[in-house]
Amino acid sequence: MVKHAPSTVYLVGAGPGDPELLTLRAARLIGAAKVIVHDGLVSREILAMAAPEAELISVAKQRSRHSMPQQDINALLVRLAAGGQSVVRLKGGDPFIFGRGGEEVDACREAGVPVEVVPGISAAIGSAAQAQLPLTHRAASSAVSFVAGQCKGLTDQDWSGLAGKGRTLVIYMGVATAADIADKLMADGLAPDIPVAVLENGTRHDMRTLRTLLADLGDMVAREQVKSPALIVVGEVAAHALARDVLTGWGAQAEMISEMHK
Repeated sequence: MVKHAPSTVYLVGAGPGDPELLTLRAARLIGAAKVIVHDGLVSREILAMAAPEAELISVAKQRSRHSMPQQDINALLVRLAAGGQSVVRLKGGDPFIFGRGGEEVDACREAGVPVEVVPGISAAIGSAAQAQLPLTHRAASSAVSFVAGQCKGLTDQDWSGLAGKGRTLVIYMGVATAADIADKLMADGLAPDIPVAVLENGTRHDMRTLRTLLADLGDMVAREQVKSPALIVVGEVAAHALARDVLTGWGAQAEMISEMHK
C-alpha cells in the first residue's frame, strides 16, 4: 500500500461575512478545495463559493456548546491531510485573532503536516469600516487593544490600561457578559459616560450599529436584544460611528450618569 505524503492544510480567514471582503487567494482556495472544514461564523454566501463536489464539514462553536472540541478539530485536520486531501480550514475573521489558528498550526507542525495561513479581514476591522468608526483617530485614539469578553477570572484582571483617553478597546465575544464588562471597566477607573458602540453582524446585510454610554452598556444589550456575533468598541472613537443612538440625549444622560457614579 502506497502511503501518501501529507497534503497541505490551509488556514483561511473568511473575513466577517461579506464575500466581497475575501482576499483573492482565499476565494481561489475555497473554489478549488476538495474538503472545507468551517466555523459557524462563515456566511452561507461564502460557503456557496465552494465547488459542488466539495465536502463541507461544520465544526461550529457557540457559547457553552461546541459541536467538536478543539483537540478533535486539530486531529481532524491532521487526519484529512495525512490521507492526501488538501484541506481548507475556513475561519471567520482572521485565523490569528481569537480564531485559535495558532493551536491548529501547532498541531499540524507536530504531525509533520504542511500548513499555510491565509489572512482575512478581522471582524473588528471589517465591522468598524462599515460603521465608519475609526479605531484610531489623530484627535481621539493612538492605540487599540483587542480582548476576549468570555475570559476566565474577569474580575481579577486589570483593564485600566486598555481603555480611556487616547485609547480604543475592542471586545470580542462580550455580548453575554456586557454588564459585567461595563462594571469591570468602571471599577478599574473608566468614566461611566465614555462612548460605546456595539457592532452586530458586522459587514452583513442585517448589520446593526448601536451607540450608547458605558454605564448603559449592559442594559442596552438587553433591551435591544443584541445577538452574537457582535463586537463592543469602547472609547471616544465610538462617537464617530454612523449609528442609531439608543441612549437619547447624550449630553443630559452623560451628566446624569456621571452624577450617579460619583
